Amino acid sequence: MNAKGIAQLDERAEEASHLLKSLASPVRLKILCQMVDKECSVGEIAANIGIRDTLASQHLSLLRREGVVATRRDAQTIYYRVESDAARRLLTVLHDCFCGKGAAATARLAKK
Repeated sequence: MNAKGIAQLDERAEEASHLLKSLASPVRLKILCQMVDKECSVGEIAANIGIRDTLASQHLSLLRREGVVATRRDAQTIYYRVESDAARRLLTVLHDCFCGKGAAATARLAKK
């Protein structure tokens, strides 16, 4: 691999690492799972996963700063959605592995 290829690999690895760090929280993963296919308000998200609105807002603020989610305001309500295509694709894979049809196989592998 030439120097240009290594530089591109370094850049992509940094981007991937940055995204994975943004997702590396059980609370943030549960929040994002609520928004894979739809917009949600802070109140909806908090109620669905059993946390306080303030905690949901703190995590959503971080995800927004990182470019993972975006917002839309409707009167006094702010709706959040997954903005990052890479994050949406990773969430789909994680869902398949841990919540979908592949969950049983993932659980068996984790026990070994």
